[in-house]
Amino acid sequence: MNRKKYFLLSLIIIALVTFPLIFIGGEFQGTDALAEELVSSINPDYELWFESILPELGGEMETFLFTLQAAIGAGVVGYILGNMRGKTDAAKQINCIR
Repeated sequence: MNRKKYFLLSLIIIALVTFPLIFIGGEFQGTDALAEELVSSINPDYELWFESILPELGGEMETFLFTLQAAIGAGVVGYILGNMRGKTDAAKQINCIR
């Protein structure tokens, strides 16, 4: 039963990943750019309240920071899931011994 469940979940995940790629056609744009376009269309005279503290980052640096953020998130999720799995396995072993 578990293999069927995991197989079904894997298919759902694959469908969720490929669906946007097929129907959007790879035209992705960040929310910052979309928000800037929307604000400039609503109020062309809008001025920023403040300037960024950091200088403009290059494409490689943005990619690195995004990848680092994703890796840290995956590590946290993996740790939590592994910890939960370990507790479940330990509880099963304790119940088998008694």
